[in-house]
Amino acid sequence: MISAELDKRYGVREVLRKAQIAVKPGSVHALVGENGAGKSTLVKILAGVIKGDGGTLRVDGSERSVASWNRAAARAAGIGIVQQHGAFAGTLSVVENAVLGVEPRRGPVLELGDTAAKLAELGRRIGLPIDPLARTDELSLGAAQRAEIVAALHHGAKLLMLDEPTAVLAPVEVEGLLKTLRTLASEGTTIVIVTHKLDEVRAVADEVTVLRAGETVATFASARDVGAIARAMVGGNVPTAAQAPRLRDDAAPCLALERVGVGGALHDIELSVRAGELVGIAGVDGNGQRELALAIAGLVPHGGRVRIGEHDVSRASARARLACGLAHIPEDRHHGGLVLDATVADNIVLGRTDVTGRFRIDRGRVAKFAGTQVERLDIRPPEPSAIVRALSGGNQQKVVIARELSRPALKAVIASQPTRGVDLGAVARIHEQLVQVAKAGAGVLVISADLDELLALCHRIVVLLRGRTVGERTAGADGWDEQARAALGAMMTGAQAA
Repeated sequence: MISAELDKRYGVREVLRKAQIAVKPGSVHALVGENGAGKSTLVKILAGVIKGDGGTLRVDGSERSVASWNRAAARAAGIGIVQQHGAFAGTLSVVENAVLGVEPRRGPVLELGDTAAKLAELGRRIGLPIDPLARTDELSLGAAQRAEIVAALHHGAKLLMLDEPTAVLAPVEVEGLLKTLRTLASEGTTIVIVTHKLDEVRAVADEVTVLRAGETVATFASARDVGAIARAMVGGNVPTAAQAPRLRDDAAPCLALERVGVGGALHDIELSVRAGELVGIAGVDGNGQRELALAIAGLVPHGGRVRIGEHDVSRASARARLACGLAHIPEDRHHGGLVLDATVADNIVLGRTDVTGRFRIDRGRVAKFAGTQVERLDIRPPEPSAIVRALSGGNQQKVVIARELSRPALKAVIASQPTRGVDLGAVARIHEQLVQVAKAGAGVLVISADLDELLALCHRIVVLLRGRTVGERTAGADGWDEQARAALGAMMTGAQAA
């Protein structure tokens, strides 16, 4: 249905160099590669969201001009995209977003009822139920993503491209989405899925294209050999997982919560994290995880008590909590973690008066510190003067990690979705950094919708459901077993609580 060989440059930096992809009709095609490989850029060019700088593009056998290819042309050709950070306007309802630019009117009156009904019915039919009248900014990330998929199909997408679609989903939701994609493909819709998760590639993909450093380095006719796919992605051996430190029995709590609540979203949370301990918070997105992180960080009013080390910070400001030894990695790096139009260096030292100085910014010190962090986290490109907006999502995340985990005298870390939308190599590096701060004596609270991530990283996992803790499990001497995984998955969906 579509094939391309594309070039894209931002300033002097080549993002794509004759990057090739060929997608067969009615198939599921996985596009994989490390952060910064050019995957999102490639699919955005195919969808007309951004302009390519050259190359060739063929759609349904006809060659199209890359220079004149735009969003309208892509939509007319039946190409839809669901982007990693979403494209719906938060202040509008799902149906209002769905009709932007093609508003159905009866005279001067906007007529939304018929479209809303069609969206709801389509969502039910394909197994992605949505509320067309809900405001987008009141939806969980997973629900907003479902709405964008349904809207794209409603507008007649024959080729649907999804950029990291499972990054915001719990395991049971991932399984449902992958099943839906296979069903859509069997009914004739062509799917391109951008993902870092090779178990999902093996489960759903017919063919695989691997990008590395802006070039297509491999194409696989099947997704069975995930080892070969992983090696093609990283250009060599796959990074090994970080090992959680051995937990001391006499370790003191670094973070303690007593009956913490936030409005109707979070209720009577009792939780402690000891020095050197990595504790996971598991749950389907939208069950109070966001409010839990914001309450600990002092960014929303809350009831109950929060202690960081020996300090009761229940009434303290967010700034004061950081001064007491807290680090906060927010779940959405774009809305709470970064100033996108500032440099990497400025973002790394944002709020870090221990680096910048209180009354006058020491630029030499800032440059040296930022350079060290860029090297430590392998931020690409390795240029502290680069504008953060131009970085890939994974490298943007590493900028946040660099700032937060380099804070002095760390006692506690809240890491919300720390590897969402991040590739294999970056996941390993971020996990390594979290393990290192735990080994140094901090307590680390990891909030993730990815149960596999928590099982790989944590000593203990607590499940949050409808704003309450409904149970927990602790790793055994030999780590986690399948029985524990099954029990945690059941708790996440409400099928079991213990």
